[in-house]
Amino acid sequence: MNAVDLVPTQRDTLAGYTGDIERLEALFASWDEAQRSAAEAYRRAIEDLQGEARRLIRALKDDPAALQAMKTAAADEIVYAVLRHHNILKPSLSERVEVALDGVRPMLASHGGDVQLVSVRPPSIEVRFTGACDGCPASALTFHAGVKKAVEEACPEITDILQVKGSGAGANDSVRFVSPFALGAVDGWHPVCRLDEIPQGGMLRQVVGGENVILSRQGAVVSCFQNACAHLGLKIDGGAVEDGIVTCPWHAFRYDLASGECLTAPEVQLQPHMVKVIGNRVEVRLAK
Repeated sequence: MNAVDLVPTQRDTLAGYTGDIERLEALFASWDEAQRSAAEAYRRAIEDLQGEARRLIRALKDDPAALQAMKTAAADEIVYAVLRHHNILKPSLSERVEVALDGVRPMLASHGGDVQLVSVRPPSIEVRFTGACDGCPASALTFHAGVKKAVEEACPEITDILQVKGSGAGANDSVRFVSPFALGAVDGWHPVCRLDEIPQGGMLRQVVGGENVILSRQGAVVSCFQNACAHLGLKIDGGAVEDGIVTCPWHAFRYDLASGECLTAPEVQLQPHMVKVIGNRVEVRLAK
């Protein structure tokens, strides 16, 4: 790398500053260990000095007028980037959600899909699958095992993670969900209830074709299981539901209402039934 390569780029955008940094980092990578250590020590000394700006920020925050001026200044992307770099500003909730989604994007990309953050309205967010993941029969499993879990771990203050259907602006976002194992089933469907009759995160007991079943709703995803604990076959619709988990009122066996998995004895699970939701109509097809 020669002197011409080190001429600073135009510095009126964040990209200009980061371009300088990236080129210098490439130069440092060619240095030996002693040179890199000296450069690193120099960088830390400067950052330690600049870090004292935190004391100024803390003082300014006590003045309402100064605080408002700081917020206005932070709207500039370069100012914001500098304040974030020195940890004077903490990452926003939207940034932390995006980082969580970035963690699952490689897995989605391997199947030709992606996930888009639609909105952040604490304690709720909305996401939308795109590409091959939009309408994929396994998207419900991907949502619960991948996206939902990643966001919950990174942002515990988000308690409601909803999957929006459709493909963006102008799309029809009405719900259309078919449980993965119901694809190809063309007959034997029973109209059961309206989607809004199933409490969000809760449970609804119904009789379908002479069978007692329970239905649960997590966002736009609906599940249906036989109303029978896998332990002794006793009804579980009277059990308490919390965070998508139902506890059998008889012997306290706990089940994930999204998957039917038994958290108390993993070798057993609730008996699932097929579900499809079109608009506000919920239909169930009983397992043979």
